[in-house]
Amino acid sequence: MSDVVAYPTRSADNDAMSPVFLAFMSTIAAGAFDVTTVAERSHFTSTGRLAEMAVLCERLKGVGQGCDLMGTSPEGRPMQAWVLSSVPVAQRPTSAAFKARPTVLLIGGIHAGEIDGKDASVTVLKALLNATPGQDLAGVLDAVTVVIVPVYNVDGHERFGANHRPNQRGPAEMGWRVTSSNLNLNRDWTKADAPETRLMLGLMQRYDPVVVVDLHVTDGAKFRHDIAVMVEPWHDDGTDTPLIAPAHALSTSLQTHLTSTGHRPLDFYPSFEVDDDPGSGFARGVVPGRLSHGYAARRGRIGVLVETHSWVPYQQRVLATVDALVGVLTLAKTEAPRWRAAADDSDRLRSALPGKTVDVAFASDPSTVGTIDFLGYAYTRTPSEVSGALWTVYDESSPALWRVPLVQDVKATWSLTAPAAYAVLPGFAAAVRERLTAHGIASTTLTTPLDVADAAHFTATTVTIGARPYEGRQTATVQGAWSTTTSKTTTTTTTTTTTTTTTTLPMGTLIVPVGQPRGRLVVELMEPDARESLVGWGFFNARFEQKEYLEPYVAEEVARTMLQDPAVKAAFDARVTSDEAFRKDPEARLEFFYRRHPSFDALYNVLPVLRLSTVPTPAAPPTR
Repeated sequence: MSDVVAYPTRSADNDAMSPVFLAFMSTIAAGAFDVTTVAERSHFTSTGRLAEMAVLCERLKGVGQGCDLMGTSPEGRPMQAWVLSSVPVAQRPTSAAFKARPTVLLIGGIHAGEIDGKDASVTVLKALLNATPGQDLAGVLDAVTVVIVPVYNVDGHERFGANHRPNQRGPAEMGWRVTSSNLNLNRDWTKADAPETRLMLGLMQRYDPVVVVDLHVTDGAKFRHDIAVMVEPWHDDGTDTPLIAPAHALSTSLQTHLTSTGHRPLDFYPSFEVDDDPGSGFARGVVPGRLSHGYAARRGRIGVLVETHSWVPYQQRVLATVDALVGVLTLAKTEAPRWRAAADDSDRLRSALPGKTVDVAFASDPSTVGTIDFLGYAYTRTPSEVSGALWTVYDESSPALWRVPLVQDVKATWSLTAPAAYAVLPGFAAAVRERLTAHGIASTTLTTPLDVADAAHFTATTVTIGARPYEGRQTATVQGAWSTTTSKTTTTTTTTTTTTTTTTLPMGTLIVPVGQPRGRLVVELMEPDARESLVGWGFFNARFEQKEYLEPYVAEEVARTMLQDPAVKAAFDARVTSDEAFRKDPEARLEFFYRRHPSFDALYNVLPVLRLSTVPTPAAPPTR
């Protein structure tokens, strides 16, 4: 914690435009699109309300650009997407060139208190529409379609007020982190519970962006890095091979661009390994699909997370976001065809996924730990009489260079061979189908019962339900095993006898093939041990509830009858002798016999999801 250093900055105070930002804004001031926002008029000390976005929407239409209504929020507010292209709006429905060009999607305000992305998007919008030859963004709209969602969480945005983020410097007032349903949209990408999420997924189906950029502000400690930009996929899980090289190249390019424009960028998320302890350092990980850039990777696309630093003044944060977006869009002029080709290659690879190995679970790889120089401040950690824990105090007047560990890579901790398909039984099919349709995953519904000989069932031996709700759901962690019913052939010298054990899939069963462009996402949703599984999100918790019982007076009689079987008696006596908790628990002792009784529910703790080694036929037309 020595080596105090000075570091040049592109900083701005809260009272006036920084010279750098003023110079940038002057390059886009003139032109057909000349709307001035609350943020600009206040020198980026304040941000406007949602009505300002409606004005911009109408002005876009006036200059021949698209403003699509994605839908309306639960509180009735319009959710807008600005669609920018050199192809005139009237020609887009029939233009082959418009349909063929790659799309880049920019998302602001998913956390409406972290609203840098909205005002940065407006700045970039004006720069795109007013660009003249020689400027960075000139020609972007000839190469790609740019879709901008300036405010994703529109209801949260209008829960407007000061002090919504006390660990953030500006703007003066801002929106709220979550939706009117109290859901965090950046934890909802895979489970797709929020209406807003389904509208966003619908937008992604329509435009199929090759790069998705999500704009945020960090929480956490005080340090001098002003922006972090993370690109996914970073680690190849067996399905990401075509995307790895372009994703890494994009990351390198953005780090170079941001450094050259005066920023202090990071290419990893600056969250301490031990909460509130700067000395613990950092670690890379595989980003889960509940987060935007992790979800983009699960879809076979490149995801970019931009996180400006919350303790940097608002004006500087907006400028950092603008510079990041300029970096992405400038690169898109030359690299977008490569991004499109990588996305198409990814779709082909995932469509051939059945029978291939997929890495599903990961952990930081300690063998890749190194030491980095991190631009922080001097700090102390002393016992607190308030919390009883160590209290970290940063001295922003004293820059310091932290020498801290960074785990650079991850390792796979669990892999599987992808099946041909999954089946979801009818009682649970509707909710699953709704999510699959939102994700663009093809499925079929059986119109008649069908016998299959290759079905594997998962039975949970241990189930842990979350002690309190998380994102509106009671999560579930399960341990157990798949068991497979197979065909058995016996051959003697004179005859061949085939005995087939089959599973009957009822009418209404949902069949979900893995061999499709979203096949990696199918595995992620269906495998009970996967990070984003529907099991883990609590979609099947009803299967973990016991619905029938033996009353104690009946169980006592049943037990005495069953104890006449020497094998049962030996097992019971051994359990009583070896397990003190069992010995002292009357309910557990009676359940020992109930679980061996013919009346016990054979489906208890058995998931309503089956693995299939072939895609069953006949099948109904796909439902999307």
